[in-house]
Amino acid sequence: MKNQDSGLRNEDRWENPTLPLVRGGREGLGLPQSSLLDPDRTTSHSTRLAKNTSQVAGYQSSKLPPAIFLMGPTASGKTGVAVELAQRLPVELISVDSALVFRDMNIGTAKPDPATLARAPHHLIDIIAPTDAYSAASFRHDALRLMADITQRGKIPLLVGGTMLYFKALSEGLSDLPPSDPEVRAALDAEIALHGIEHLHAELAKVDAETAARLKPTDTQRIQRAMEIYRIAGQPMSELIKKTLTPSLPYSILPIALVPSDRAQLHALIATRFKAMLEQGLIDELRMLRKKYPLHPDMTSMRCVGYRQAWQFIDGRIDEAQLLATGLAATRQLAKRQLTWLRAMPDNIDVDCLAPNRDKIVLSELQRFVLR
Repeated sequence: MKNQDSGLRNEDRWENPTLPLVRGGREGLGLPQSSLLDPDRTTSHSTRLAKNTSQVAGYQSSKLPPAIFLMGPTASGKTGVAVELAQRLPVELISVDSALVFRDMNIGTAKPDPATLARAPHHLIDIIAPTDAYSAASFRHDALRLMADITQRGKIPLLVGGTMLYFKALSEGLSDLPPSDPEVRAALDAEIALHGIEHLHAELAKVDAETAARLKPTDTQRIQRAMEIYRIAGQPMSELIKKTLTPSLPYSILPIALVPSDRAQLHALIATRFKAMLEQGLIDELRMLRKKYPLHPDMTSMRCVGYRQAWQFIDGRIDEAQLLATGLAATRQLAKRQLTWLRAMPDNIDVDCLAPNRDKIVLSELQRFVLR
C-alpha cells in the first residue's frame, strides 16, 4: 500500500507551495556584496551588518536548542558544504532528501559515496527499499526523533537537502489527511482502467474544483489521491489541507539557502552532473534494480528524476539523445520548483552557491549561531 503523501523528489506534490512568494533574508549576511545575490542592491554594507547582527541575536536570545537548515536546489553543492561544516562544527547531519532514503539507488540520486559518508555520516540515507514509500509525515517523525537524540548528545542537528516539502512539514506540521485505504484505492484503480484518468479528473472537478483546477488531467497519482481523500473523508482535499496541524518546532532554527546568482551557471552544473551519472552507469544501475526488486514505473522510487527517464530508455521508448534531453529538462524543472519554494521562505539567509567563498560565508554565519 502506498503512503498517501509519498516523498517524491519533485517535492512540490501539488504543483506549487501555498506560501506567499516573498523573497527575503539575503541582505542579512553583512558580507561583501560580491558574495551574495543581487549585487546591484543599494543597501549599504553597514546596514546589512546591522541587520545580520540583529537576526543572529534573535536566534541567540532564544532558549530553545539550536538547529540548522541547509537548503538549496539540486547541484547547488549542499552536500559538499555540509561535509565541510561537519569537520568544523559540533553538528550531526540529517538528510532531507526524498530520493536518498532508498537503498541501492546511488548513481541517479547523487548519493554521497562511502568515503564521504565515513567523513560525515548522514542520518536518513539508505533506510528503505525502492519498493517502499516514505512520506513527509514519516520524515517529520524520524527527523524530530533524531534531532532530540542529537541535541541530547550535546551536538546540533544540521538538516541538509532539497526536498522542500520535508522542510515545510518539519517546520509547520502537516494537514490532517486520512491515510490511504486499500479498498478505495482498488476501486479507483478499476475506474481508471475502465474509463481513463481524464474521466476521474472530471469527477474530481465536481467535488473538489480547487484541487482539480491545479492538477493536469493526466496526473494519475495526484488525481487518484485527491479523489481517495474525498471518498474517505467526505470532504474535499482542498478544504482539509487548510486545517493544518501547526505544533511549534521546539528548536531555534537558522535557515541557510544556497541559491544561484546565475541560473544559466546552475543549469551548466546540472548538465555536467547528469552526464556524469550516465557515464558512471545509471542505466546499468537501474537494470540491476529491476532484477533485484519487483519494481514498476509508477513506484515512488522510479518516479525520481533520472530513473524515470532511464526506465523509458531501457523499455525502448526513447533513444540515448532523448534520454539526455529529457533528463536534463526534468532536472532543470526540479531546480526551478525548489527555488520557488525557497523564495517563499522569507526568513532564509541566502548565500550564492556559485560564489568562490561560499563555504567561508556559510561557516562564518553558522559559527556566530553555534558559538553563542
